[in-house]
Amino acid sequence: MLGSLALPLVLPALLTSLIATAVAWIVIPTRATYLVPGYSVAGREIVWAALIGPLAGLTAVLWVRLVARANRSRPARQTARVLAPIVIFTALGALAIQYPQLLGNGKELAQLAFVGKLSVGLLAVLFILKPLVTAACLGSGAPGGLFTPTLVLAVLFGALLGHAWSDIWPGSPIGSYALIGAGGVLAAAMQGPLAATVLMLELTHSNGSLTVPLLLAAAEATVVARLLGAPSIYSARMAESDDTAPCRSGPPPGQPVPIA
Repeated sequence: MLGSLALPLVLPALLTSLIATAVAWIVIPTRATYLVPGYSVAGREIVWAALIGPLAGLTAVLWVRLVARANRSRPARQTARVLAPIVIFTALGALAIQYPQLLGNGKELAQLAFVGKLSVGLLAVLFILKPLVTAACLGSGAPGGLFTPTLVLAVLFGALLGHAWSDIWPGSPIGSYALIGAGGVLAAAMQGPLAATVLMLELTHSNGSLTVPLLLAAAEATVVARLLGAPSIYSARMAESDDTAPCRSGPPPGQPVPIA
């Protein structure tokens, strides 16, 4: 998850991950989280990754800022805290009559995009609505994680632009573009290009053939996000929590935490 490599931190992190994974294998199957075919790489995907990398970074920055704004807009009064979730989730239910894919964290939606099972029109609508309803739910005070919603936005981004690129340079499956685009947006949103690339390969059990365009999109997207001064999706949320906490132990935001 680190945005940069630091040997004293990387080695214990790798060891901890190794032990945790080995223990998990005892009871958890080793199958992929997302079932994706073994896509092969072609020149068209490398060129596409180079072109959409900056767009992936910009998309990630807008998403991070949207989440930060949603955190700031959480209701403070008790009455509003009760009414806000009722209003937001009622509106979500009404939208879900037409677009049931908006419900849940989006894991099934990402699976469909990874294998190219969503039309261009539906991709465009969901690319707009999914982040908005997610931010609205967070802003209403509903708790929830950010990794899968961020991944869903990233996959929709890749699949949508992949359709456009296929009209210009056809030949590659849409799912391969979804995977590459997902790595780019996820890397910029997490501010961790290596972690995002490894996660995409691990979650899909990819054969590694798309590693080059994945790394290219992730690197470009992360550079754009950092040039724009955007924090990671997690740092933005933690910063908002620190600013609004009535009492907080430890050093103020921005100060290093002493390690015993």
